[in-house]
Amino acid sequence: MLRVLDAASEAHLADARELLATLSRTLTEFGALASDQAALATSVRQLDELFILVVVGEFNSGKSAFINALLGLDLLQEGVTPTTAQIQVLKYGDAVTRGTGADGIRIVTAPVELLRDVNVVDTPGTNAILREHERLTTDFVPRSDLVVFITAADRPFTETERLFLTAIRDWGKKIVIVVNKVDIFSADAEREEVLAFVRTAARKLLGLTPDVLPVSARLAQRAKHGEPSLWGASRFAALEEYLRDTLDARSRFRLKVANPLGVGLALTTKYASIASERLALMDDDRQLLGDIERQLAVYREDLERGFELRMAAAEKELADMEARGHRFFEDTLRIGRVVDLLNRARVQKEFEEKVVADAPVRVERRVTELIDWLVDQDFRQWQAVTSRLLARQRQHASRVLGAPEIGDFHDGRSRLMDSVGREAQRVVDTYDKRRESELIADQARVAVATAAAAGGAAVGLGTVVTVAATTVAADVTGLLLASLVLGIGFLIIPARRRRAKATLEEKVAALRVQLIAALRSEFNRAREQSGHRLSDAVAPYARFVRAEERRWNEAHATLDHLGQETAALLKRLEENPAELRR
Repeated sequence: MLRVLDAASEAHLADARELLATLSRTLTEFGALASDQAALATSVRQLDELFILVVVGEFNSGKSAFINALLGLDLLQEGVTPTTAQIQVLKYGDAVTRGTGADGIRIVTAPVELLRDVNVVDTPGTNAILREHERLTTDFVPRSDLVVFITAADRPFTETERLFLTAIRDWGKKIVIVVNKVDIFSADAEREEVLAFVRTAARKLLGLTPDVLPVSARLAQRAKHGEPSLWGASRFAALEEYLRDTLDARSRFRLKVANPLGVGLALTTKYASIASERLALMDDDRQLLGDIERQLAVYREDLERGFELRMAAAEKELADMEARGHRFFEDTLRIGRVVDLLNRARVQKEFEEKVVADAPVRVERRVTELIDWLVDQDFRQWQAVTSRLLARQRQHASRVLGAPEIGDFHDGRSRLMDSVGREAQRVVDTYDKRRESELIADQARVAVATAAAAGGAAVGLGTVVTVAATTVAADVTGLLLASLVLGIGFLIIPARRRRAKATLEEKVAALRVQLIAALRSEFNRAREQSGHRLSDAVAPYARFVRAEERRWNEAHATLDHLGQETAALLKRLEENPAELRR
């Protein structure tokens, strides 16, 4: 990568660097795991380093023998037990040397032409007893430009190999599979059967058909060390030709640039998936909030209908009192009862007993029933909302998350849901129906008494009804008594009777208007207060959902765009490979 590039190569490289820089900023902004950010940064730095060929596979698959055969020197120890205890990087040097870098990676140098342009990396076996070795291998994979996966012909595609290839696949690496030890087969059909098995398994696992090359590293080593007759049987010539084509300057450039782009594409896919998972959670949360809002709307509609029904019951008590009043005036205000009419106190008392009767008590009872019903509906609504929130908490707690946790999204969301749920539950647990009813009743009495100018807060609803009704009898009988004393009452009795009925209708109608208006006002106040309390309880949750949904929608759109741009650039590299200047 240190050689001079032509204009097309420079353009591809510039596009790759710009795209990767944007992706790096995006991952930082959305709180990507530090290990993922480091993997991307490492792969980008590799653009300025030599091509890296990483050899992986199980121990005893012949990795070390393969590398020795490839380089033509016995640089690495071979054995039937895990002999590679750590990552080893083979570089060009004037002499064979061995040392250990500050990061614990062994450095081996050798005067081999291939190592002038390519660093070869030997790794611990994927099934090594020391699991730390696998961690080192896994951490090193994102840095590779080409992965040569060694599997043994006598144990092809083991479970640990499948698992390891899955991890490599997720990083979007260029992979070539080498089936080693094919010299164990005495018949070509046996070898081809194993190769077909490996191709099929690799295609199912990787989603593509990688190059699969059969070799015998053991025979190749012997051929390079004095037994040339074994070279053909080793089948190593085809592999070396393949690597020469793959590792020429043009191909190295393509793979070198494709490496960090592959890492970037893997990360955009990973975090777009995380964004999708969180958006799915937010969608569920938004549906819950929508359900609560619709529940509140239905609650308000039900309250309206319930209020009208219960208000109608209170109005009926007034209408019944008015009907009794009409009958009273028909029976009382007539000539045959002139003597009785001269006793004003008696008429008034009779009016109160027959007309007013228990109307004040019944009206007050109806209003009390309305208030108790309103309080009970409020409590039931709190219970319903609390139940929905608790169900959502349980659903969230039992949910198995496919994507890894990044940032404090899930913790913050859980804490907020717990807080909102606890507050709603606290309201339910401490809800005092009696106190709530008394508060509304007191305010209703004040409102009705004030509207009727009946003397303020101390006056009950029954008193207001009594005063409104009895003043009719007092006014009518008072005027009638004065007329009778003057000797003209007999002529005006029918007129006074009509006037008494009209006055009673006016008084009851006014009382009805005052009662409905005052109770309606108090009902609306209590209803709105209940709605506001419920809305305020879930408001922090609603704000969180709106903010996080906006955030992760933006993240998903950005990551999706970057993923498409990365895939497009990879495709351009594949279709129009850059040429190196000679």
